[in-house]
Amino acid sequence: MISDVSLLAAFLVGLLGGVHCVGMCGGIVGALSLGLPERQRTGSARWRYLLAYNAARVSSYTLAGALLGGIGWLAANWSGLHQLQQGLQLLAALFMVALGLYLGGWWQGLSQVERAGGLIWNRLEPLGRRFLPLKTPTQAFMLGLVWGWLPCGLVYSVLVWSISTADPFYGAALLFCFGLGTLPNLLLMGAAAASLSARVRDPRTRRIAAALVVLFGLYSLFRLIR
Repeated sequence: MISDVSLLAAFLVGLLGGVHCVGMCGGIVGALSLGLPERQRTGSARWRYLLAYNAARVSSYTLAGALLGGIGWLAANWSGLHQLQQGLQLLAALFMVALGLYLGGWWQGLSQVERAGGLIWNRLEPLGRRFLPLKTPTQAFMLGLVWGWLPCGLVYSVLVWSISTADPFYGAALLFCFGLGTLPNLLLMGAAAASLSARVRDPRTRRIAAALVVLFGLYSLFRLIR
């Protein structure tokens, strides 16, 4: 099980790691905005597309969290070992530290994990492209469902965390809160695709966010070993 503190932490990881989200997904979101019919690129019409896309993306995260939480539950119950769940929690904390180092550009090990996820993405991407160019918010929603599986070290780290919950409900809740945390950056990116704030891409902003993610991972390790 996880606490309310863990759900808040998942939200903050999504929010702080949102700098990475802009790099991974921002180009997609910006392209979606710029690719809309001209009369729908401004005002409430554009927001309907952005909200539909991001709602679907968060839904994909939530589904993945439920699946991985369920796998953790099966593993823990079949083995009957409490130590297995503790081991998964330790792995999740280490993965979070690795993620922070990756976001800060201090260690690129997670890029190998993203490449492995690319094998799945190569099969999903053509499915997503069937909904382009976007003509309705429904198409944006379907596109978000597919592109929510875009290879991303940030998402993979929280998915490892969801396995450690050993509960499909809490795994889903964890990824849902993480997804909510990613929304501000990506909605900003979609709403200002033509003039993205330089502050978001500032290396100092990226390093500060990365350091906070590392600190959270270290805090999780401390809670496990104390």
